[in-house]
Amino acid sequence: MKHSAVGMFVALVLAFAHGGIHAEDMRGRDLATTCSGCHGTLGRSASGMPTIAGLDQAYIVKQMKDFKSGARSATVMQQIAKGFNDEQIDALAAYFSVQKN
Repeated sequence: MKHSAVGMFVALVLAFAHGGIHAEDMRGRDLATTCSGCHGTLGRSASGMPTIAGLDQAYIVKQMKDFKSGARSATVMQQIAKGFNDEQIDALAAYFSVQKN
């Protein structure tokens, strides 16, 4: 188990160093764990929540900012959106926009 974790870490570092993984992609992916409980892994919902994978990046940004400002109402999303700054919202939108639906 320890060896496989070390191997994965080394592979991640090498991919990052060679441009295979960008810091922005990693930040979006890390932030996206907050969304997975409702919107599913990689933004593909299996429940009644909307699938957000593959949506236009600008659309996701607008929706998140509308939730954050209160222009769009939703009890849970308004609270969650308030926890993200503009850079984090941009990173989330970039991450989800490239996921396959």
